[in-house]
Amino acid sequence: MSFEVDPRTALNKLAFGPSDPDLATIRKMGTGAWLAQQLKPPPEDDCRDAINATRLRLKYSSKTPEAEVDEDRPISVIFRPIEEHWKTVGKEVPGQERSFLRTAVAAATLIRAVHSRWQLREVLVDFWHNHFNVNAVGDQLVAVALPTYDSDVIRRHALGNFREMLEAVATSAAMLIYLNGRSSRGGAANENYGRELFELHTLGRPAYLNALYNKWREVPGALQGHPEGYIDQDVYEAARAFTGWTIEDGAGIGAGRHLPVTGKFTYVETFHDNYQKRVLATEFDPYQPPMADGRRVLDLVADHPATARFVCGKLCRRLVSDNPDPALVNAAVKVWSEERRKPDQIARTVEAIVRSDAFRRSGGAKVKRPLELYASFARAATIPVTPTLGLLGELDGSGQRLFGWGPPTGHPDDNDYWLSSNMMRRRWELLLGLSNDVWKAGPTHAATAVADKATAEEAVSVAHHRLLGVEAPPPVARAIVDGMGLKPGMPFDTRKDALPLSRQILAYCAMTPAFQVR
Repeated sequence: MSFEVDPRTALNKLAFGPSDPDLATIRKMGTGAWLAQQLKPPPEDDCRDAINATRLRLKYSSKTPEAEVDEDRPISVIFRPIEEHWKTVGKEVPGQERSFLRTAVAAATLIRAVHSRWQLREVLVDFWHNHFNVNAVGDQLVAVALPTYDSDVIRRHALGNFREMLEAVATSAAMLIYLNGRSSRGGAANENYGRELFELHTLGRPAYLNALYNKWREVPGALQGHPEGYIDQDVYEAARAFTGWTIEDGAGIGAGRHLPVTGKFTYVETFHDNYQKRVLATEFDPYQPPMADGRRVLDLVADHPATARFVCGKLCRRLVSDNPDPALVNAAVKVWSEERRKPDQIARTVEAIVRSDAFRRSGGAKVKRPLELYASFARAATIPVTPTLGLLGELDGSGQRLFGWGPPTGHPDDNDYWLSSNMMRRRWELLLGLSNDVWKAGPTHAATAVADKATAEEAVSVAHHRLLGVEAPPPVARAIVDGMGLKPGMPFDTRKDALPLSRQILAYCAMTPAFQVR
């Protein structure tokens, strides 16, 4: 099946914006071949060398001078196994050590968004981190588990099979800590994970039918074994099914015994509620094999038609528009359901969405969130970004604190949220700061070509073309020239301040509505 779409549209939607190398690649091989490559990235991290070379300042005091730290710490610590990170747990280790792990993952995310060749994977990693949100800022134990969650759960499964991803999430230390699953016991099951599994991870809020029915047999389709949605009884029973799913955190397990202290997943039979259960009109016999109850819940929710509708709807909103055509969602649901046993189920569904007419026509339909705005500007303006604490802090303040959104919903994915007056001001400050290298993340090499132009109008035209691939419309060019206090037609390249002015021109071009959307 042929796939023809404007290269810039493809790179704005399926990547963190166009870059010169990616534009050259996609124009040479065609969007269809480029898409096929992107859907099957190698498991290796092509940004590992850049991550290994990046350090961030870590400084904290201590009661004893020999325990004080003031150093440039490599962010490559994220590649270590969770049992190494878990050594930072405990009152005797300063909290900054735990918080640094979240900062390091955020910094690696910025590097990959700008520099990775496998851009579609990075876009989907961002999507799934929001879908399976954990808050590593609000809980330092989540921060300790975040590197493994990012690498072994989200990245490993971003283009894979959803059912496999569900179990990877359910057994991850990050989610077990965030939603209190590790402390859930038979007779005192914690409902947090069960609730979010149904409401946010799978069937979705539209399938919550408790306002209409409060007994399982009343739910339409339940007596035939195919309930249309879920009610609170399903949440309670699912919570019981996941008791015993915990982590090796040193907890007592009876008879004077304790779990190891590694942070790794484990199943404790004595913590599990072994009695019969009923989830989504399906009877669970008592005393099933280890983890069988929880895995059966994951099977039921992964295969439920409401899950296909909910997750495919979110994918269409991320990749296409806030209000995707129902026909597009239905087409994605069809592929999702038919391919649900395939190891690349997600990739096949994404391909169906991307090859649609709705996707082809959707250029400019979505507002860039701060991460997308940062990365797309860096890629277009050829800024060889090396993350710094200042840059990370600015992104945190922009409304998209990476891995630090409090509620389990993840960051909003609708245009209105990102278009408030305060949000716009922070977006402009982010662009100006990047262009002027305020946070020492790297200078823009594109400014040199802008500074060589004879007049300010020509400089604006070159900058606009660099970022957007087209000449600046005359009203836009005039607005930028006038706004900067420059006189039309006056010499520009001979000015002593031509280079710093050129950096500002690039930022102003990025502030235009055409660049703010994807």
